Amino acid sequence: MQRRQFVQVAAASLALPMPSVWAAPVRGQPKFILVFLRGAYDAANVLVPYGSDFYYASRPNIAVPRPGSGADAAIALGTDWALHPALRSNVLPLWQAGQLAFVPFAGTRDLSRSHFETQDHIELGQGPSPRDFGDGFLNRLLAQLHGRSRPMAFSAQLPLSLRGPQRVPNVAVAQPGGGAIAPAQQALLEKMWSNTAQASSVREGFSVQATVRRDMLGSAWREEMRAASRGAIAPWGFVAEATRIGTLMRDSFDIGFIDVGGWDTHVNEAGANGAHGQLAMKLRSLGDGLAALRQALGPAWGETTVVVLSEFGRTFRENGNRGTDHGHGSVYWVMGGNVRGGRIVGEQVALSPTTLDQNRDYPVLTNDRDLLGGLFGRLWGLNAQQLQAVFPGSRPLDLQLL
Repeated sequence: MQRRQFVQVAAASLALPMPSVWAAPVRGQPKFILVFLRGAYDAANVLVPYGSDFYYASRPNIAVPRPGSGADAAIALGTDWALHPALRSNVLPLWQAGQLAFVPFAGTRDLSRSHFETQDHIELGQGPSPRDFGDGFLNRLLAQLHGRSRPMAFSAQLPLSLRGPQRVPNVAVAQPGGGAIAPAQQALLEKMWSNTAQASSVREGFSVQATVRRDMLGSAWREEMRAASRGAIAPWGFVAEATRIGTLMRDSFDIGFIDVGGWDTHVNEAGANGAHGQLAMKLRSLGDGLAALRQALGPAWGETTVVVLSEFGRTFRENGNRGTDHGHGSVYWVMGGNVRGGRIVGEQVALSPTTLDQNRDYPVLTNDRDLLGGLFGRLWGLNAQQLQAVFPGSRPLDLQLL
C-alpha cells in the first residue's frame, strides 16, 4: 500500500481558511492553473501584430516599436507577431523552449464590454442558458474528475469559477490590486527580494504603483480599475507571492486559480512609446511572477498547464488619454512543461477596419469555452458527454497544444 505524504502549509502572507494538512497529490497527475487578468489587459501591445501597418497607424503614441528598430523594439516571434520587450527575460525563454503558445482573437461571445458581466460569463462558463451564480465551470470540472484533483483558489474570495457543490478552499494572497500597501510592508518586501532576480521588478512595480495613484488620484478611472480588479492581487504583489503559490501547487494541489488585477488602462498606458510606462511595468511583474511560479513547481512543471486570460481585449485604436478602452477579442496564453508551444495557434485574420469587430476591436474567432474544453479533454481524457457537463452547448476545440 502506497504511503500517503502530508504537507503542512505555512507562509507569512498566505492564510488558509481550512485545516492546513493536505494529502499530497499523486505524482504524474495533470495540474491546471488558471491565471485571470482582471481589468482587461491590452493584448495588442503584448502579442504585437508588427506586420500590420494598420496597427502603427491606429496607435501613433502607444504602439510597441517594430522588431529591429532599437532597444525598445518588440521581439519577433515570426513574420506577423512579436512579444512585448518587457517579457524578454521571463516569458520569452518559455517560448524558446517550446513551452508557451498564444491564441489570438480569443474570448467570449459576450459583447457587453462590461468587466463584471464578461468576467462572470467566463467564470460561469454556462453559455446562453440562464446564469446560476453557484455553478462555476471549474467546480463542474471537479465533479467530472470524481475526487481525483485537489483544488485551491489563491484569491481573497472564492471565485465564481470554483463555486458549486464541490468543496473548494481559498487562500488570500497579499496586496490586492486596488489597495495601497503600507510603507513598512513595502520596505519589508523590497528587502526580502533585494538579492533576487525579481528585485528590480518589485522595486519598479512599487514606483509605477505610486505614479499611477498620483496621476489618477480622484479620477473615475482609478475607481473603475479598482472595481474591475475585484480584490485581485496587483502584478507587483504577484511577483512576491508566486514562489509560495508554486510551492503549494507542487506539493498539495492539482487545480489552481489566481487572479491578478490592475489591467484597466484607460489612461497613460504607455510612456514614450508602448515599450515603456504603466503596462510595460505590469507586464514585467506578471512575467517575473510566472517565471517564479514555473521555478517553484520544479519537476511538476512537466505535468502543469497554465492558461492566462482576461475578460476581453481593448480597443485597437488608442484613445485621447494615451490609453485604450473596453474591447472584445483578446489573446490567451497557454504554457507549461507539457505544452507544444513556440506557436501562434487558432484561427486568425489580417487586421483592417473591416475585419475588426464593429470597426473597433479584435474579433473573437476562438471561443473560451471551446478552447478550455479541448484542453480539459486532453489533460484528463474527458469524453464528449463529460465535456458537455463542464461547458454545456460548447464545441470543444483541440488545437493540439498538449
